[in-house]
Amino acid sequence: MADGWESRLERWRQAGLIDPATAAAIRAWEQTQPGTHRLRVSVLVAVALGGVLVAAGLLLFVSTHWQALAPGQRFALLLTLVVGLHGGAAAVEERFPPLAVSLHGVGSVTLGAGLFLAGQLFHLEAHWPLGLLLWGLGAGLGWGLLRQWPQLALLALLGPAWLISEWQLAVDGTTQGLQRGSGDPTAVLAPAAGLVLLSLCYLGAPTGPGSVAPARRVLLWLGGLGLLPAGLLWQLLSHGGPTNAPLPLLLALCGWAVALGTPLLLGLRLRGRRAWPLAVAIGWLLPGVAMAWGSHQDAGLFTYLWWAVGGLLLVAWGVMEGRSERVNFGAALIAIDVLTFYVSQVMDSLGRSASLIGLGVLFLGGGWGLELLRRRFVARALGRATP
Repeated sequence: MADGWESRLERWRQAGLIDPATAAAIRAWEQTQPGTHRLRVSVLVAVALGGVLVAAGLLLFVSTHWQALAPGQRFALLLTLVVGLHGGAAAVEERFPPLAVSLHGVGSVTLGAGLFLAGQLFHLEAHWPLGLLLWGLGAGLGWGLLRQWPQLALLALLGPAWLISEWQLAVDGTTQGLQRGSGDPTAVLAPAAGLVLLSLCYLGAPTGPGSVAPARRVLLWLGGLGLLPAGLLWQLLSHGGPTNAPLPLLLALCGWAVALGTPLLLGLRLRGRRAWPLAVAIGWLLPGVAMAWGSHQDAGLFTYLWWAVGGLLLVAWGVMEGRSERVNFGAALIAIDVLTFYVSQVMDSLGRSASLIGLGVLFLGGGWGLELLRRRFVARALGRATP
């Protein structure tokens, strides 16, 4: 099979962008270069899969022999795993950098397991979210020293996990649990709002068109993977019932300040003055907060219209900054919103055959129209990426 560059070169030659002599010169030069790039994708996949398998094997080995080991042996095993993985990564850093990245990543994950198992080993009845904090600090230290993406991804995930666990314990201490507590929607709505804003902050890490720095690309992927689940969680939690005994005012204010302020501060750090779309997102979340404090009700027409507005805002943000991934996410959000509205609000009022016909028309006509609009907006976004 021809390499990607060969097929593109042939298309350029057939389109008249380059003459045959130039194409032949390029092909001859490429054939004299080392063939490392041909195996790059397969090697990276193999290394990543190998890292996952090594981590799973180590976990299985430790869990199998854990009960048979003495406390000192357990602690020594954990310490050896962390030091050995990072030491092995340092040993192969010059020869095979992808393997070093994989081993450093497995070592950073093993650090978290070691922290929690060490607490269990010595029967430490401590503040358990501190384990997440220490793990996050270790990942942050690894990112500062190595500048590799696994440590940054762990740091970006462990930071919110630590804040949410601290919030849960604070609410548990006040209301005897999230499920058996006062029913204040702030208990679950504040962390859900924080996750939505944080996903948007990660998704908006690239501040303009063109190529993205590796660190911001990691945040972009995390934001893209987390935005739809966070939005679904927000939708489910923003339709609660009336409250009987709200949380203490100081605790509720602290929760909302951290949930809304942390993504804003991070956005200012990443985007500077361009962080204002996060403030717009906070305004978009306010109707959900109002609905959660009102009487319990199903999603009405206003809810579907409001989610469509959110999708349009995301599309506009992508077009404004030349980022096609935001346009695609906004279009996907609008499509999911329209499909959900039809299934939940329209199909019940139609007959079985009519509802199926309508669903088919929605997929064919609506999907075609939405795809045309998406392509147009993507073209406008990509047009900003070219001088």
